[in-house]
Amino acid sequence: MAYETLNAELLDNIGGKENIKSITHCMTRLRFKLNDESKAKTETIKQLSGVVTVVQSGGQYQVVIGNHVGEVCDEFVKLAGIQTDQEAESDTDKPKGILNIFIDNVSAIFTPVINVLMAAGMIKGLLAVLTAFNVLDKTSGTFIILNAAGDALFYFFPLFLGYTASKKFGGKPFMGMAIGAALVYPGILAANASPTVLYTLFSGTIIETPIHITFLGIPIILMNYTSSVIPVIAASFMAAKIEALFTRMLPRAIRSLFVSFLTIIITVPIVFLIVGPLTTWLGLFLGKSLSAAYSFSPVIAGIVIGGCWQIFIMFGLHWGFLPIALNNFATLGYDVVMMSGATTPVAMAGVTLAVCLKTKNRKLKEVAFPAFLSAFFGITEPALYGVTLPRKKVFYTTSIAVAVAGGIMGLFKTRVYINGGTGIFALPRYINPKAGIDNSFIGFAIASAVAFGLGFLITYLYSYNPKIDEDIVADIDDEVAVLEGVPESVGQTVLYELETPIKGQVLPLSEVKDAAFATGLLGTGLAIIPEEGKVYAPADGEITTLFPTNHALGLTTEAGIELLIHVGMDTVNLKGKYFNPLVKQGQGIKKGQLLMTFDMTAIQEAGYVLQTPVIVTNYKQFLEVVTTSDTHVEPTDTLLTVIN
Repeated sequence: MAYETLNAELLDNIGGKENIKSITHCMTRLRFKLNDESKAKTETIKQLSGVVTVVQSGGQYQVVIGNHVGEVCDEFVKLAGIQTDQEAESDTDKPKGILNIFIDNVSAIFTPVINVLMAAGMIKGLLAVLTAFNVLDKTSGTFIILNAAGDALFYFFPLFLGYTASKKFGGKPFMGMAIGAALVYPGILAANASPTVLYTLFSGTIIETPIHITFLGIPIILMNYTSSVIPVIAASFMAAKIEALFTRMLPRAIRSLFVSFLTIIITVPIVFLIVGPLTTWLGLFLGKSLSAAYSFSPVIAGIVIGGCWQIFIMFGLHWGFLPIALNNFATLGYDVVMMSGATTPVAMAGVTLAVCLKTKNRKLKEVAFPAFLSAFFGITEPALYGVTLPRKKVFYTTSIAVAVAGGIMGLFKTRVYINGGTGIFALPRYINPKAGIDNSFIGFAIASAVAFGLGFLITYLYSYNPKIDEDIVADIDDEVAVLEGVPESVGQTVLYELETPIKGQVLPLSEVKDAAFATGLLGTGLAIIPEEGKVYAPADGEITTLFPTNHALGLTTEAGIELLIHVGMDTVNLKGKYFNPLVKQGQGIKKGQLLMTFDMTAIQEAGYVLQTPVIVTNYKQFLEVVTTSDTHVEPTDTLLTVIN
């Protein structure tokens, strides 16, 4: 835990868990309600490394931490074994329903790797084109190196997802990476491919499984974890809970040594003993069942397999179809089961192209177009995790298009004759080596065209609403772009002008009735005494923090300036009453956009001062922050000029 020492000392000096009635946090400070404030050693707490100061106001014991207060609070409540007020208040914002919770979590886990995923998909797509037209030979050094660059992310996907999933679930990111690495460890892969079989479980049944290795005498049912998604996410969730358990149980003196050790040594075997078997058996069961269903009705089986193929891939269940397909190739010379989901890439390409053409959001366009190209050439991960899955209706549209295409292939009794390319490069796989172009090729070609066209049309006309993305901020990589009309370039110096967010009288920070703001400990800037209850965006950027009580918001401009707008003093105690935010955390904003309204009269009648600090919290990253000399400002006036 990054703040373990700070939180342990804070807990001891504040009077222990027994003295804490409740805890919450705002933008910069931990806000305690203590049973007895006299038990808190205030001067000692002020001297703690990581504490800015202590403010006792409004019946709260406020420990000023800074912008990372949320992380400190999360670790503090885990250490103390208590719950924050925010946790109860924010329950209504959590997604409802198992599927929604699953999709929201998976989307959040994939967001940090989207750009790398896009790059890898583009490289794979480029190689597919170059090899298809014999520009590159697969045995050449050029192909091998470029293939490593494009394929490494997908091969070692569990490592990347272990990191992001652990962060999402509150565990240590490198713990998740270690677990992900274990899943794709060469020794495990070699054991899974080994011809040596110790014995066979459930021989003669639908889940007949060869056993290559055991753990403490318990048979390990192996699967191929490379490129898998769900096993490492489940493992990271489990590891985060185990880590939290041992953090609470073990004495602080030995936590750093034993928490990680115990978490990994317990989690990894559990994954191999439980997650692997469940995934493998379920995949085999589905494969056998749907193969039998295909014999009964190719059309119905094609619809079911096609409609569920995305989900099978996400859970790694498609591996259960592979033995059946390989057996069919060996005995029949063709397969009729796995091909039902073969139009997934082209359907996803159509869906993604529709999103790209319809959205007005530049960031999404930059993600969607290369994702469309990658999907068209058979690499679906960038489109799935970067475009469709985060937008649930779009995700469902892909399944509908593939289901219809699967039904068409069932109607044509389409057969796939060889393993090979995917996407548009899958066409040669459906040419009958004996008869040439027949119903198999025609069926797949028609199904692919329908999947692409149907995915495009449903998405463009119905399932994608561009309003859900219209306010998302531009890619963070474009932070170097200057603000419109500003900044001016003066030699090597750049000036960024921030407009006034609130109309009113200007007040020096030193006159604010809060020591943390008045002394400049939290940042530099000015305060405004509002004349109207409206907050406007001072520049283009993103809402990075919107506290649940809505009294304050933090934003980051496109130039990387972090700004805090804190409406009133101690207004966190109103718990959102009289505040009406018009934006959400993570939402992109444009200069001059109305961000929030608040009832000035009601707040003042409730006994609160409306002094509103507007401060640059990361001012140390810039040469200087120059404040306006005006005593009265309007929303279009320049309030702060940041010099870089």
